[in-house]
Amino acid sequence: MGAIQFRAPMTLARVAPITLILIATAYAQILGFTPAHSAHESAIEEKFKSIPTPDEQRRQHRIFTAEPHTAGSKRNNELADYIADEWKKQGLEDVVIRRYDVYGTNPKSASLEMIAPTHYTAALKETPLPGDPDSSNPAISHAWLGMSISGEVTAPVVYAHSGNPEDYDLLRKNGISVKGKIVLVRYSNPYSYRGFKALTAQREGAAAMLVYSDPQEDGYKKGPVDPDGPWGPEYKIQRGAITYDFIVPGDPQTPGWASVPGAKRIPIEDAASAPKIMALPLSWHDAKPLLENLEGPVAPADWQGGLGFPYRFGGEKEKIHLKLEMENGLQPYYVVEGRIRGGELPDEWVVLGNHRDAWVFGGVDPSSGTASMMEMTRALGQLAKDGMRPRRTIVVCSWDGEEIGLTGSTEWGEQFADELRQKAVAYINVDEATSGPNFHGQAVASLAPMLEETTRSLKDPSGKSLYNAWKETVAHERLAERSGPFDSGATNSGLADTRIGSGSDHTVFLNFIGMPVIGLGFEGDYGVYHSAYDDFFWMNHFGDPGYKYHTLMSQLWGVTALRLANADLLPFDFATYAANIRQFVKELAKANDETLFEKTAAGSRIERAGPHFDIFPILDDVDAFEHAGKKLNASIGHKLAEGKLEPATALTLNRGMMQLERNWLNPDGIPGRPWFKHILYGARFTYAHLELPGLTEAIEEKDWRRAQAQAAILQSAIEKNTKLLEELNSSLSNAPAQ
Repeated sequence: MGAIQFRAPMTLARVAPITLILIATAYAQILGFTPAHSAHESAIEEKFKSIPTPDEQRRQHRIFTAEPHTAGSKRNNELADYIADEWKKQGLEDVVIRRYDVYGTNPKSASLEMIAPTHYTAALKETPLPGDPDSSNPAISHAWLGMSISGEVTAPVVYAHSGNPEDYDLLRKNGISVKGKIVLVRYSNPYSYRGFKALTAQREGAAAMLVYSDPQEDGYKKGPVDPDGPWGPEYKIQRGAITYDFIVPGDPQTPGWASVPGAKRIPIEDAASAPKIMALPLSWHDAKPLLENLEGPVAPADWQGGLGFPYRFGGEKEKIHLKLEMENGLQPYYVVEGRIRGGELPDEWVVLGNHRDAWVFGGVDPSSGTASMMEMTRALGQLAKDGMRPRRTIVVCSWDGEEIGLTGSTEWGEQFADELRQKAVAYINVDEATSGPNFHGQAVASLAPMLEETTRSLKDPSGKSLYNAWKETVAHERLAERSGPFDSGATNSGLADTRIGSGSDHTVFLNFIGMPVIGLGFEGDYGVYHSAYDDFFWMNHFGDPGYKYHTLMSQLWGVTALRLANADLLPFDFATYAANIRQFVKELAKANDETLFEKTAAGSRIERAGPHFDIFPILDDVDAFEHAGKKLNASIGHKLAEGKLEPATALTLNRGMMQLERNWLNPDGIPGRPWFKHILYGARFTYAHLELPGLTEAIEEKDWRRAQAQAAILQSAIEKNTKLLEELNSSLSNAPAQ
């Protein structure tokens, strides 16, 4: 084909030429767009942002919070049908419900009694709250943890703080063994995923694990409790799963392949992610008598909580009888999928998703995200009906089973992994749309500048731009970090959190498929997580009265998707990615062995490298990658400013930039966790972010041979991507003159 100027990404029949001139004057050039197409895109975005309304957000939110809807439940499956029907009405295309037969989990019964030194029968239920009718719903489940095994035991109790390995080390130092005993742990201080607590207790030989929410973390020590405030009341129970999905997410019996009906399955006994321990959550109301009756030495100060008496280790005197009956076995989960087909590049996909299943009503998690998704899809559908079709295809999914083990998204991603590696531009995840006003945005570093730019075009309910509101939030959190233990996540001077762990549906796309990911969410004081009190009442009184942040989330999510879907050249910034990788390498070296990375006061390298391997060749490779990225940024910026580009060159550039993230995958995966294949991004067993996972874990374990091998893998990937960027630079240099 001959050289042409790009057409407008969408037809703007209803936008007058004078309007476009005004828009072009009012808006700066958008990353990835020519000046003319920036004006077109801005007009499309203004139209899109005008469609979502708070009233419709509230109406949708009420539909999704009307009844409990755990994964696999009748109500959750009805909501899948509802979403599919709504999407068809809204104008989405190719709407389909996909079934996955997975190893799921449901509670049957639970009982807990303290039989010595006194008697106490745990309630294991949440009491209704005045003014909150949903809290009286008889369908609310008792306390349970997904993927716990069934069993019955009578045993002594030991308080093990947060249930992390170092806590058991301290117990051992005090002569206390937990083997055959019931451990009582708390959710936070410091945070770790309950599945890691369960695995640690299992490895320690405990007979069972009880996990409770201490008021110091999310209850009255924080402020007024529900129904008078946002924090957790006395009977609040934090449900959740204990799946070991930090080893392998998704269906435990189909690790690495999709659990479509009839798929091969491994025995559950052989599944690495299936727990082998009983576990039950408690309210602090039920935990208090257990803690009060423990004997033994007083626990350290940092193990103490908010219940007003000394917490002790326990050991032998106090005994509990625990009985759990679970219904764990094969059941269907359903993923709803719809799309708006791209008008020019239908085989390039921007994928969006939110999970549907909740532990009870899911007022915040995930129904706030689901309501925002439904308003976003309504707006996208309206644009399509008005003739404004995206250049690339937008694929939207409602995931099932996220709460059990990131199941629906993982199975869908595994099923379509090959196609996604060919076609996917990025994945944008919204789990909890809002629990308050403070915006947090995550992104792989190559998309961080694009996300930050996008927030400048949206208005926060406070009256500021979303960008300025975000900047204030990050500044406040960084100030708090200096005065206490806080990790803002953001690297360099940027706002976006580029330290991406696990715990939500982005995991399969980043860590298994190699897609760039973005995560969006508004946060605030939120003490009712995974409980029956996380409901419509809580959202309307504390989380987002007026549904303004729900509406802003629909706008932000959709505008971010449209910019990726309509860009002339995809707005990746690989120089920023390089700077991010350099920071990861330096922090790894500093945290583990100062001699791995040292410089003189003048900044030049010292002659002596680290005692085990030389970190500098990695940094040299990062420098070369950054240089190529900066050159590509400049070349792309120049070409876009010209306003025209050879279509074949644009195709080469976009396909090459899409490939770059895939090149960070190591087919062999992280040692010990081969499902997780990304070289730069991983997650600790706690769900916390873990940068350079293969290299980091090797260095932390002082396995220098493995560290050398992982460093070589990292260098090879950096060199491969540097070569790719050089090829893209060459394609621009050799493009026909316009």
